[in-house]
Amino acid sequence: MKPPAFTYHAPESLDEALGVLAEVGEDGKVLAGGQSLVPILNMRLAAPAHLVDINRVAGLSTVDTNDTSVTVGATARHTDVELDDAAYGVQPLLRQALRLVAHPVIRNRGTTVGSLAHADPAGEMTAVLALTRGSVRITSGSGSRNVDATDFFVGPLECCLRAGEMVESATFPAFPAGTGSAFIEVARRHGDYALCGVAAAVTVLDGAVSAARAAYISVGPTPLLVDLTDAVAGGAVSGGAVSGADWAAAGRLAQSQVSPEADIHSTASYRRHLVGVLTARALAEAAAAAAPTHSLPLRRSG
Repeated sequence: MKPPAFTYHAPESLDEALGVLAEVGEDGKVLAGGQSLVPILNMRLAAPAHLVDINRVAGLSTVDTNDTSVTVGATARHTDVELDDAAYGVQPLLRQALRLVAHPVIRNRGTTVGSLAHADPAGEMTAVLALTRGSVRITSGSGSRNVDATDFFVGPLECCLRAGEMVESATFPAFPAGTGSAFIEVARRHGDYALCGVAAAVTVLDGAVSAARAAYISVGPTPLLVDLTDAVAGGAVSGGAVSGADWAAAGRLAQSQVSPEADIHSTASYRRHLVGVLTARALAEAAAAAAPTHSLPLRRSG
């Protein structure tokens, strides 16, 4: 299939790109990696009159890291972020999630920020932004604004971008000291969209779980963030010791928080089942990363 006709723009500066977007308004669409946009155009699910290619704009392909966060520019490829050792050192969840995004040939071209702007509820990076309590920087000809993950995703394939705006970068904060993370998903084939995916973070202090959270994809219209700390600590023995943490109880709590829908790939009940199983596994794996010297068996209930 071929996309509908559009006017192609290739600005060479951010100001020029923003000028074009301001001029064309709702008729414009930003092209970065194109791995989500081009298929949608080809399937005629979108028909923008103007396509604004930002790949010639200097300064947008950066992966900037400091002690507290990783900031990814609009044209930085998934592979650039995945293989960046400094970014991994600050926020390991980025690499843990990106290794599951499609296939290498897609990651070589697709962009992390573009994936967020696409707002696919099955997209791994939406859960990463939610779990890290990250934010995006949205820019237009009239200025910039920073939007938290909780306010950025509006619905399936819909974010809070307004006409004339583009996402310039995304920032992923580091987790607190003593935190381990993991990303686990189930797909029909590796590289397919996940039937369910779980990003988890567990903070261990003095041998005890002090915080446990998870974010979910493919079980709702937007990424879902759930605090599981009480379920884990309530089921733990020895005053909350990691070795006694009841990850299965956290899985059951997570199941009560999701409202998945059935589709041609999975029933709703199977997705809810996956939420429970994958939550327990992801939390145990994250806790092991946070406290590698502890024995972390998966405590079974019933």
